[in-house]
Amino acid sequence: MVPTYKHALIVGVGPGLSASLARLLSSEGMTVSLAARSVDDLSELCSETGATAHECDAMSPGDVDALFGALEGNDPDVVIYNPSARVRGPFVEIDREATKNAILVTAYGGFLVAQAAAQRMVPNGHGAILFTAASASVKGYVQSASFAMGKFALRGLAQSMARELHPRGIHIGHFIIDGGIRNPLRPERVDPPDNPDSMLDPDAIARSYLHFLRQDRSSWAWEIELRPWVENF
Repeated sequence: MVPTYKHALIVGVGPGLSASLARLLSSEGMTVSLAARSVDDLSELCSETGATAHECDAMSPGDVDALFGALEGNDPDVVIYNPSARVRGPFVEIDREATKNAILVTAYGGFLVAQAAAQRMVPNGHGAILFTAASASVKGYVQSASFAMGKFALRGLAQSMARELHPRGIHIGHFIIDGGIRNPLRPERVDPPDNPDSMLDPDAIARSYLHFLRQDRSSWAWEIELRPWVENF
């Protein structure tokens, strides 16, 4: 059985993957809601997709509750969590408060949003909660401890949720994006010049999310890893 979805909520919206997801899912006939700490730059995307925009700090339980309260009566049956944060630097020098904030944004915010979504989905036995992850979800990099801690925690959350909620009809997805995502603020590095696609195309990633949502529940995946085809393993 392949579930049919009607309303997608995307949390942590920017000009890259989130925008691609909004365009694709709206083109598939879904109602789309967008959430971000600031919605000032989302008007064009809303006009293009028919989406509504909502201010929400994912680290704030009150903001998350208010977000889902604003959607009550048309609860989303697809929720995608994209926010993350990091503080770079030598481990012995990185700022403690900045590190705490990075973990809260990446992992605790994911927990708050996912819990609010699941509370509404479980009674219906239907829904999907998807997390955007990174290479740091499975391997820690030099001078990036805060990012690794947050992403490892998010992966553990997704894995635990999948084991608990798949049997209840809620599809959990953890997407490891192993590479840089192309967006208007991040130009592609073409090196060498005859070796294009060094960065992941956000429209292509969005299509992978849609394919995931279309999986028959008899063989649901919980995790998918995406990387540029030119990468040397």
